[in-house]
Amino acid sequence: MPRLAEIWKPSYAIFFLLIVVGSFLAGAWYSKRGARPGSAPSGRRILYYIDPMHPAYKSDKPGIAPDCGMQLEPVYADSGTSDAEGTDPSSLPPGTIHLGPDKQQIIGVQLGQVEKSPGTRMVRLLGRVAADETRVYRLNAAIDGWIRETFDNSTGSLVKKDEVLASFYSPEFIPAEQPYLYALVSLNASQETGKEAFDKIARTKPTLQLYLANLRNLGMSESQIQEITRTRQLTQNIWITSPAMGFILVRNVSVGQRFEKGTEIYRIADLSQVWILADIFENEAQYFRPGASARVILPSLGKVFQAKVSSVLPQFDPNSRTLKMRLEMDNPDYTLRPDMFVDVELPVRLPPAITVPADAVLDSGLKKTVFVERGNGYFEPRRVETGSRYGDRVEILRGLEPGERIVISGNFLIDSESRMKLAAAGLYGDLNKDPVCGMDVTEGKAKAAGRTREYHGKTYYFCSDHCREQFRNDPERYVKPPAGTSSPSSAAGNQKEQPKQEAGAHQDPVCGMDVEAHEAKAAGLKSEYRGKTYYFCSEHCKQDFDKNQERYLRQGAAERAHD
Repeated sequence: MPRLAEIWKPSYAIFFLLIVVGSFLAGAWYSKRGARPGSAPSGRRILYYIDPMHPAYKSDKPGIAPDCGMQLEPVYADSGTSDAEGTDPSSLPPGTIHLGPDKQQIIGVQLGQVEKSPGTRMVRLLGRVAADETRVYRLNAAIDGWIRETFDNSTGSLVKKDEVLASFYSPEFIPAEQPYLYALVSLNASQETGKEAFDKIARTKPTLQLYLANLRNLGMSESQIQEITRTRQLTQNIWITSPAMGFILVRNVSVGQRFEKGTEIYRIADLSQVWILADIFENEAQYFRPGASARVILPSLGKVFQAKVSSVLPQFDPNSRTLKMRLEMDNPDYTLRPDMFVDVELPVRLPPAITVPADAVLDSGLKKTVFVERGNGYFEPRRVETGSRYGDRVEILRGLEPGERIVISGNFLIDSESRMKLAAAGLYGDLNKDPVCGMDVTEGKAKAAGRTREYHGKTYYFCSDHCREQFRNDPERYVKPPAGTSSPSSAAGNQKEQPKQEAGAHQDPVCGMDVEAHEAKAAGLKSEYRGKTYYFCSEHCKQDFDKNQERYLRQGAAERAHD
């Protein structure tokens, strides 16, 4: 019995080892059988695999991308990026990237809507304070003389009206004063009774006015004329008085100074009202209409004043190639002085225009790019043409339509990823439309492959040799003649155009190319919309039209209205 137990002990060990190995093999077989294609270890169902550089490439099995050698990425049923969700990656232009909700949150992507609305633009200019020319008084010597006395005033002093500034002597005043005083005495002596006295007064008054005019022409002020009229005494010190309340800008007097006729003795400016002179460009002159209100800001003191645009037309400065605009304003407390610099702000109401936040536009110098949301996490880089800037918004002249959603925050990181994607795919240079099929073509790639052609001084780029040959055979079919010109095919007149229409020629509503109806029908390039049949030159144009018919119909109507 003990001998039999010794025999069975090795058998038990071998049997146990066989059970362990069998269990391991059965588990491995079950795992392999359970990992069927179309499933993932996490339980998420895989729809297909795509090339991360070219989302249009799809595969039912995992593997390596044929173009860039990268690992294919799975597309899950719950990721919201399947074709069933309404976004076909193959129809998106190069550079389009996909970002899931989690990645958008990490990057900090914020979306905004393109709007078309009227706005207010604040035009800001640098202005210079100048004295009102109609309030500047120049005191010039009417005769030769000598300065006999000066008073407490200097350049920059504020003087009152009729204030005596200085006095001078001239020998020409005594002969002018004496007849005036004799006429006054004669007038007083004749103021008696009777007809003879009345006739004498009538004869004396015109003579008296002549003497007064002579004193004024020699430079005697009204206040001094009234003084000698009251005292009936001759004077040798002739006063120089201020004609208005203002500041002395020029003072050319000193005691004993001899001056000649015509010499500028004083220059006084009334600064209760001043001008603001600003340089504007020709395209901004339309905003500065006479009577328009503007704000004048003195930055050093933080004060704000109200001004109005003068009715005087701006003067053109040939040196700076700008217009000199004038604003008129009150100057309380004489705060503004000539030659001070101020800021001028003029609010301008603008017509409705398409605008986007300024942060949404990436400006590289040679081109401006905006990322447009295409749905399901796809973002398309689109080149735009910008106009004026209104505060924190920029006018878009071409490239966007109202209602589209764009990236307004986080676009720098999206742009970096889009550039890396284009670089990995070998797409360098600007994108152009293939005139034959309408596909996006990279200039550098087309040049390297020799798929370019010159026509009428312009270079066209093609996606394939087939499109290039079609263009070479009939370029007039794919190139629209400039406005106001006619192509050679239409030079023969309307007689050749009519048979073409009868043969069934139609215009592709997407790219505008002429399409033969029978050729489009044979290729299946047609669509029905609201009871009307539309024909297309390529499958790409047909897919774009089917996604948004109203967009291309509105665009065509707008072009016809513009023409």
